[in-house]
Amino acid sequence: MAIPNPNAIYPNPAIKSLVFIKNVVQRATIQVGDFTYYDDPVNPENFEAHVTHHYSFLDDRLIIGKFCAIASGIEFIMNGANHMMRGASTYPFNILGGEWQTQTPSLTDLPLKGDTVVGNDVWFGQNVTVLPGIQIGDGAIIGANSVVTKDVAPYTIVGGNPAQPIRKRFEPDVIQALLDLAWWQRDIGWITKHIPDLMQQVPTVAKIQRLATLK
Repeated sequence: MAIPNPNAIYPNPAIKSLVFIKNVVQRATIQVGDFTYYDDPVNPENFEAHVTHHYSFLDDRLIIGKFCAIASGIEFIMNGANHMMRGASTYPFNILGGEWQTQTPSLTDLPLKGDTVVGNDVWFGQNVTVLPGIQIGDGAIIGANSVVTKDVAPYTIVGGNPAQPIRKRFEPDVIQALLDLAWWQRDIGWITKHIPDLMQQVPTVAKIQRLATLK
């Protein structure tokens, strides 16, 4: 059986709701790794509509790693949603035009949060919202209906509004071994051969170290 083509929009013709994101985005400021998919029964090819307030003049990027699974209802809110907060009012008078437009703040006046970065092998449940500048580590799981307002550590399960850590997926030494393995960086032939090890075995440091030596 052939390995799914990372350059296909629909990697599995039998699943019309699932697309490889990197093959449907047009914005240069959205970068997505191989095999990361978006699953949406309504309009899966319109992933960019779920990256909001993303204005080119701000030059902020959404960076998503490899092998992420993203369910429908995702929203990545980018830095264009930010308002000035140091004064008495947060109202953006300047965007209404006219004389008010003369009060347009400079970019340095805005509370910009930087790039939003998602690691590899991250699973997003349905209807997740991610705020600007968030960093989500490898192997994290984001529960359905969560609002992510803070960074998420690798291999951590979070959920809620605002999202809070529920638990670590594994013990710290196992997490470090998985990060050292970085299986998503391996050759796709190696990954395909070792899918049973990656999916079915409960990881231990010894198993991960052995896996790292296999061809």
